[in-house]
Amino acid sequence: MNQTFGNSDIHYNKDFDEVDADGVLVINKKNRDQARYPEFLPTWDPSQKLPPLKFQKHDDPALRADPSFPNLFPKDKDITIKKVTPKFGTEVDGVQLSQLTDKGKDELALLLAQRKVLVFNDQDFADKGPGFVTEFGKYFGNLHIHPSSGAPKGHPELHITYRRPQEGELKKIFAHKTTNVGFHSDVSYEITPSKFTIFQVLESGEGGDTVFADTVEAYKRLSPAFQKRLEGLHVLHTSEDQAANSTLQGGVERRKAVSNIHPLVRLDPVTGEKSLFINKAFGRRIVELKKEESDFLLDFLHNHIVTAHDLQLRVSWEGGNRKKVAFFHNSGVSHTAIFDTEDGFVRHAYRVSVLGERPISDIKDYNKEEYTPGDVQAALGSIKPT
Repeated sequence: MNQTFGNSDIHYNKDFDEVDADGVLVINKKNRDQARYPEFLPTWDPSQKLPPLKFQKHDDPALRADPSFPNLFPKDKDITIKKVTPKFGTEVDGVQLSQLTDKGKDELALLLAQRKVLVFNDQDFADKGPGFVTEFGKYFGNLHIHPSSGAPKGHPELHITYRRPQEGELKKIFAHKTTNVGFHSDVSYEITPSKFTIFQVLESGEGGDTVFADTVEAYKRLSPAFQKRLEGLHVLHTSEDQAANSTLQGGVERRKAVSNIHPLVRLDPVTGEKSLFINKAFGRRIVELKKEESDFLLDFLHNHIVTAHDLQLRVSWEGGNRKKVAFFHNSGVSHTAIFDTEDGFVRHAYRVSVLGERPISDIKDYNKEEYTPGDVQAALGSIKPT
């Protein structure tokens, strides 16, 4: 399949890491001792094996929320709400997420559907530990367990990114490429991909920001004739290359690679907005088109998202010192990490992925298990060498 997938931050690294007495792969002792939040460090258990995800209906808490947000933003509190850009992204001071009631969490889900990226400053999630973060995420839906990345021991629902502080890590990343920017939507290969992500950088050097692109606005920017041409097209998403990358580095495969077909133009059942649901890391082929046609069209759409800075916003994590917790939608937003930190600095973060509905292009198909957009095996056969 020959798709490059180079994120060494999520996989076991046999050059630096260790194996404990139980056969579990762990970060080496020197790095463990230096970690600001060691309870969030990744482990990889080769004995853990999971079946592929099955279709499940999604009960979106945003659909039962009060649109005036009285529980998320009570009037008797000193709260600052600032738009990052006019059309998407909101930064909030004065709300402690860990203290939200269920109604407040419902309103959080609705605000996220509307604004797509939310950043809350000065949060206590990291201090409360991985168990609390996991339980907070479970309120919004089923949580994804990543097929190959590391997780804190006993908390498989947390996906950990950990860039080791060893000299040469960044040099290795850029040994054969000029940039490592890779806009994507999390785990789009699953039958019910991530609806949204909870993300926090715990520790980092300067830099290491995240850039988000508004794929709802990206769709709106297209001409009506072009929008009409995209309607009815579907993209094959697969985790085969991610799984191969993990295996190559000596990592684990707790779940076999999976593939699913999703609409290219996705409908959000909460807002009714349409977005471009494409993903260079996992979205490999428009199944209704020939290879050259598919490559040409996907390249245009990826380029449209990546180069349009007036569709984007940037979140600075400030080395983890401001204790920012971000929420970002995966149906209407694409994102990429920025690899501009100095060599020799750790970058340690956690991610919780809340699974949502099976992607749809028409509201009549919402939460329908029998909705079948295409033949996955035939689509896979079209991208593998013959």
